[in-house]
Amino acid sequence: MKYRTVFDIIGPIMIGPSSSHTAGAARIGRAARTIFGRQPKRAIITLYGSFAKTYRGHGTDVALAGGLLDFDTFDKRMVQSLDIAREEGMEIIFRESEELTDHPNTARIRLEDEEGDVEVVGVSIGGGKMEIIELNGFDLKLSGNDPVLLVLHQDQYGAVASVATVLAKHQINIGFMQVSRKEKGSQALMSIETDQKVEEEVQAAIRSLPGIHAVTIL
Repeated sequence: MKYRTVFDIIGPIMIGPSSSHTAGAARIGRAARTIFGRQPKRAIITLYGSFAKTYRGHGTDVALAGGLLDFDTFDKRMVQSLDIAREEGMEIIFRESEELTDHPNTARIRLEDEEGDVEVVGVSIGGGKMEIIELNGFDLKLSGNDPVLLVLHQDQYGAVASVATVLAKHQINIGFMQVSRKEKGSQALMSIETDQKVEEEVQAAIRSLPGIHAVTIL
């Protein structure tokens, strides 16, 4: 395993007790909220593996709730996050699953309100790091360490090229891109890691392209 900095080894500044079960979980929750674009009214969280067995003792439930409230890992309000969520009208339901997953620290988060819903699957990989591996049924691999542009689009010829052209026009360099689709000719999802921030002007230009359904920044 390769480490980019010493902080990948010693872990983040955080409210404990566990970097994988609390800090990583908080980042999963916060990433899910960012993708949703707002604070949800309802969250249904299904926990698998080690998360399902130990989440109360390790504070995984508290951490996930804190992430959904947009708290960082070191935010002192984290320990009261379940109470704060309740006070702010956010309903959070935790479910334990015995289904086997590829990673023991896995959480499936469904967020809902009157405007819509989204479902995210995240894994806590240790040291406070996490990956988002699924979004609304599309396979992903997002760390949340770099800016990511998510583009839901029709699976058709030229879609990827048209988005890349807009980014190039605004001098935004693509560091990594992946495209996931459920079936040929249906909807597909581009996830694009960029070296520069994608401003709203650029997002609007992408939204105006033929076949683009939604654009989100993570």
